[in-house]
Amino acid sequence: MQNEMSRLRILGETLTQHGTSIVLALIIMICGLFIARWIHNTLDRRMKRLRPESKAIPLMCRSIYTIVVAFTIMGTAVEMGAPPENVVRLTAILVLIVIGVMVFLRPLIPALPFHVGNTVKAGELLGKVEAISFLNTRLKTFDGKTFFVPNRQILDDIVINYHFTKTRRVKIDLSIRYDQDLLKAKRTLEGIMVQDPRVKRKPAPVVYVMNLGASGVDLGGRCWVDNKEYWTARCDLIEKTKLIFDNEGIQFAFPHLDLRIEAQDVQGGDTGESSDRAPRSQSKDPQPGPSWDI
Repeated sequence: MQNEMSRLRILGETLTQHGTSIVLALIIMICGLFIARWIHNTLDRRMKRLRPESKAIPLMCRSIYTIVVAFTIMGTAVEMGAPPENVVRLTAILVLIVIGVMVFLRPLIPALPFHVGNTVKAGELLGKVEAISFLNTRLKTFDGKTFFVPNRQILDDIVINYHFTKTRRVKIDLSIRYDQDLLKAKRTLEGIMVQDPRVKRKPAPVVYVMNLGASGVDLGGRCWVDNKEYWTARCDLIEKTKLIFDNEGIQFAFPHLDLRIEAQDVQGGDTGESSDRAPRSQSKDPQPGPSWDI
């Protein structure tokens, strides 16, 4: 009992003498870590907007974060009564070691080929990356489902990052009937793409004759748009193509079936043979008409 009372008395004297320093040290630690995280997130967002393709931005942000955390630890230690000279030397050594490891060993560590906010396809999953941890990646699909995918599985599979490049190509594939004006159809489709302000001028939009199909002539329009406008631009161009082609009187090809009947009347004469009508038909396999794909 006396030992416990003595320990409480010592603790009370310590809090009386150093309570203010302890409180200030905790405040410095909490505020410093909060400021370091805020600087890291703000700098990372702004730099990615200016140079989204740069690979040095994450390394620079982590380095700045490490330096701010180091100054926070230094301030906390000094406030607790540690000698400033020793704290500065020790902190400087630790910061140099951490930055050296990040610079020289980081390229040897496998990294995920996407960031938070990117739309990716990992295996059979297509969705938006919501969070990345050391063990897994949280992916939200466009039908509202949330998947936690192990990072090891992602690194071992094929990953498509739809935000990795600035621009993306739009494909407009369709088929017109053989009796339509081919050159007029090509000019019309090219004009639809050229007149859209979202379509890039370089490379210029172009229309190809893709194939002479069973039901019609297959055309393919190709143009480039900004990655963030790809989906809306593609849908709008498809809609404009249908409306303008109808207005210009250009008819799309559609699956059809040709039927031909041949009849022969055979007179049996004395043998009593009766006439036989044998219909025969020849058909073509139906082919798909206008097709739209990404």
